Amino acid sequence: QVQLVESGGGLVQPGGSLRLSCAASGFTLDDYGIGWFRQAPGKEREGVLCINSSGGSIYYVLSLKGRFTISRDNAKNTVYLQMNSLKPDDTAVYYCARKYYGCSRYGSQYDVWGQGTPVTVSS
Repeated sequence: QVQLVESGGGLVQPGGSLRLSCAASGFTLDDYGIGWFRQAPGKEREGVLCINSSGGSIYYVLSLKGRFTISRDNAKNTVYLQMNSLKPDDTAVYYCARKYYGCSRYGSQYDVWGQGTPVTVSS
């Protein structure tokens, strides 16, 4: 079964950290780019980060460099989003999605999506 499942979200205080996981099944990560998107309350969905099939990272929100890092573990068929120094405006539902070879900021180019994991940054 081709599937992506996000986990790791929750409530965290400003300045804290979370690591989100995107577990893939039914396909091999080597063939796909995996993007992280987020949708904050009252805002439209935006692309955040993507890791391509070669392991390279692309930031679609440049201000997140230094705070967010994407990585993958091919043995576990899982992509991670490490989020540090979290801010209240990082609050959103975070989704992972796949695109065949390569990355894009446009969600319409991704063919499989997870259900999302909510992240709330609040004191």
